[in-house]
Amino acid sequence: MINFLNLKELNSKYESELQEACSRVIQSGWYIMGEELSNFESEFATYVGSKYCLGVANGLDALTLSLKAWILMGKLSEGDEVIVQANTYIASILAITANNLVPVLVEPSDTSFNLSVDNIKKAISPKTKAILPVHLYGQLSPMDEIMNIAQEHGLLVLEDCAQSHGASVSGRNAGNWGHAAGFSFYPGKNLGALGDAGAITTNDSEFFDVVKALRNYGSHKKYQNIYEGVNSRLDEIQAAMLRVKLRHLNDETFARQKISKIYRTSIVNPYITLPEISAGNESSHVWHLFVIRANNRTKLQEYLSHHNIQTLIHYPIPPHKQQAYSSWNNLSLPITEAMHREVLSIPLDSTLSDDNVKYIVETLNGYTE
Repeated sequence: MINFLNLKELNSKYESELQEACSRVIQSGWYIMGEELSNFESEFATYVGSKYCLGVANGLDALTLSLKAWILMGKLSEGDEVIVQANTYIASILAITANNLVPVLVEPSDTSFNLSVDNIKKAISPKTKAILPVHLYGQLSPMDEIMNIAQEHGLLVLEDCAQSHGASVSGRNAGNWGHAAGFSFYPGKNLGALGDAGAITTNDSEFFDVVKALRNYGSHKKYQNIYEGVNSRLDEIQAAMLRVKLRHLNDETFARQKISKIYRTSIVNPYITLPEISAGNESSHVWHLFVIRANNRTKLQEYLSHHNIQTLIHYPIPPHKQQAYSSWNNLSLPITEAMHREVLSIPLDSTLSDDNVKYIVETLNGYTE
C-alpha cells in the first residue's frame, strides 16, 4: 500500500536532529516558555517576514485568540460579520463563532478553492468588519486584491495559513499579508510538529502585546491578569522539534513541488480534474495537498484502494452541513457542495519514490467511469 502520508518515514530523515533537540530540552530543566520557544518565534517570524511571532497550542487557538484580541482592542464587537469561504475546514468557522462573531459564508473560486474576490465584494454589508482568507491546500489567496478591498472598506484581515507554510505571491509570504495570521503545525502539515502546535504572526505591536497575554492566562506578569485569557502556550519540546523541521522546510517544499509538477503534466484522464494554479502562484504553491476532482469520487477512491493507493477526502462535509451548525443546513452553496462531493487527495510528500509517483500516475490514467 502506498500510504497517503507516512509520518514515521518523513520524520525519520531528521531523527538524530530531533533526538538532539529533545535531549537539549530535557537537560535544560525548563519546559514551558523558555529559550526554545523564543528562538523558534524569532526564526519563524524571519521565515515569514513578519515582525512578530507567538507560539500557541494549536492552529485553532491561533485564529480564535487573534479575533479575541481584536475584540479586546475595540476593533471588533460581538455580532460583527467575518467573510470566509464556505469550503474551508470547520476550524476556520469555529474560531469565528467562539468569539460570538458571525461567519458570512461565500462561495470560493471554482478553480483555486480559495476566496473569490467578486464574492467578497457581494458579501460586504454595514456589519462586515473582517475577512478570513484560507490559503487552502497550499496556494495563497488573491491577497493583493483582498488587502485592497480591506483598505477600501476599513476591514481587518486574518489569514488562515494552516496549509500554506512558505507559500507566497509578489515576493511576500503567507502570514505577512493580513493584519494577523494563524498557523497550524499539526504533524501532517508541511511544517509539522510531533504533536499539536500553532503560531500567530503579525506586524502590529499592540496586537502582539494583547495576544502574548491572552495565551498565558491573560497575564504578562505572573499572578497579575489583565484579561480573561487561556492556557495556549507552545511548549519547549514542540518548539525544539519545529526548529529542526523549519531548517528543512524549503527542501520539503521543493520535493512537493517536483512531484506536483509530474502529476500536473502526466495525469491525463478526462474523468479526473486536476488542481489549477492561479496567476502569480506558479512557483510558490507549496502543495500541502494535491486535490483532484471526479464526478464519481467513491468509485475512483475504491479503484485506487484496490490498486493499493491510499487517499483521503479534504473535506467530505462542508461546515454549513454539519450538525454543529444545524441552523445553516438549508443554505444553498452549490459550488462548495460540488467540491465536497468531488474532491479527493492523493499521496504527496517527500517520502514518495519515483517509482511510486510513476505508479500513481499510471493508475490514475487507467481509471474509467
